[in-house]
Amino acid sequence: MCASYGLSGSGKRIELPDGLEPMDDRDSQALLSEWMEQQSGNAKITGKNALNLNPIIRANESGKRELLMAWWWLWFSGVGPNKFSSFNSRDDKLLGPWKGAFQHRAILPADWYVEKGGKFHLPDHAPFGVAAVTSTVKRDDGSELVTYSMVTRDSVGEAAEYHPRMPLVLPQDIYREWLDPERAGDESLVSEVQHGSDEISRALTAAT
Repeated sequence: MCASYGLSGSGKRIELPDGLEPMDDRDSQALLSEWMEQQSGNAKITGKNALNLNPIIRANESGKRELLMAWWWLWFSGVGPNKFSSFNSRDDKLLGPWKGAFQHRAILPADWYVEKGGKFHLPDHAPFGVAAVTSTVKRDDGSELVTYSMVTRDSVGEAAEYHPRMPLVLPQDIYREWLDPERAGDESLVSEVQHGSDEISRALTAAT
């Protein structure tokens, strides 16, 4: 479980996780800078009537990566926001209730997350990418809204001392497979990211 994460920065160029530079760097930096100024780099969960959009990175149908703003609370078309718990999706349930969203994946740029009083980061506060699943829906006015749920895994390393679940942080060599729109969300992909995330997840440490 995770209810708070984000990016640090002070108005300077905002570094994205290695390997996740969107194709149009100027536009992505403008989006990130505006978000940093408005939200102080904190991704927030808000209700239907107080949308708070956060940056995500995904690949479009042609495979080109893009940085866009999305709502942290998975929404299903024709239904609206799912249960409150859908802001997180368990990795061992991706082939169950999240199977549809698992086919539309994204990565959340971050350099910290908070759980039970601990603020976790990598050594040198390097940025990292967190796995997410998405759903794009139409609102009452006909406009589209991209929504997402953060994927979580069993905690390992220092994170296990705080909570049994933690964000599924991906290593750089898995970014391509996770974002590939032609790669099916299946059992093999679940296994790949579960095992592949172990090393980087154990490197996360907490500053209380």
